[in-house]
Amino acid sequence: MDTFRNGDLVFDVRDSGPTDGEPVVLLHGFPQDAGAFDRLSPALHSAGLRTLAPDQRGYSPGARPSGRSAYRLRTVVDDVLAMLDAAGLTSAHVVGHDWGGIAAWALAAWHPWRVRTLTALSVPHPAAMSQALGHSDQGVRSAYVGFFQLPAVPEAVLLAGRGAVLRRTLGQGGLPAELVDRYVERMREPGALTAALNWYRALPLAGGAPVGTVRVPTLHLWGARDPFLGRTATEATAEFVAAPYALEVLEDVGHWIPELAAERTAELVTAHVRTAGAPRR
Repeated sequence: MDTFRNGDLVFDVRDSGPTDGEPVVLLHGFPQDAGAFDRLSPALHSAGLRTLAPDQRGYSPGARPSGRSAYRLRTVVDDVLAMLDAAGLTSAHVVGHDWGGIAAWALAAWHPWRVRTLTALSVPHPAAMSQALGHSDQGVRSAYVGFFQLPAVPEAVLLAGRGAVLRRTLGQGGLPAELVDRYVERMREPGALTAALNWYRALPLAGGAPVGTVRVPTLHLWGARDPFLGRTATEATAEFVAAPYALEVLEDVGHWIPELAAERTAELVTAHVRTAGAPRR
């Protein structure tokens, strides 16, 4: 399956590994794409797992609707459900990083029968994040979120000088130069950065039910050097999981776990799948 549809939108997806393996959905964040898992996926395949890694809404050229309302969290989660349906899967293991992690938390909370296990990379449970904003340094760490919600200005700043600011920000976070170049060039495609930023701009439009308690086996990986996501929300996340839960702290890793800690992540995800991941009926 190279593409799938949700309504009029066409999404690119990398469906690879053993076709009869346990399916693992890999959801990327900002400003990445499915290539964020290029090091992780082969290790999962070697363990007998099948991976499905979409370029998410706004990142697939055929799924780049205009306007922030098209990027509400409910809509993003529906995209993942559409992919599972297109693949003929009742459920799958779900791994999400950054915004993909937020989508994964919501998917597990709202549709637990579709999620065999959850692995959240970097991001805490959204409710733990909301709590931490008021009584820790998380508000300072998340200051960029307000900036990203402004109209037009973030695009002008991040892409000035062929993306110099975005390039510098990603490079300071420890990403290898070749990945920085690739992500920046993707964001320089017409409409790509605006679509990616619309995930942030849709936050005030969230509406509906909050991301509540997660009741599927959950693994949470956090890099202790993450400049964006702090320890307070990370440690509070256990309060919002009513199922087997494990936190793994990667002491020498920052935010970009899929790219910088792929081997360790693959080991942990594989063990999580094997110990907690019987298909749900």
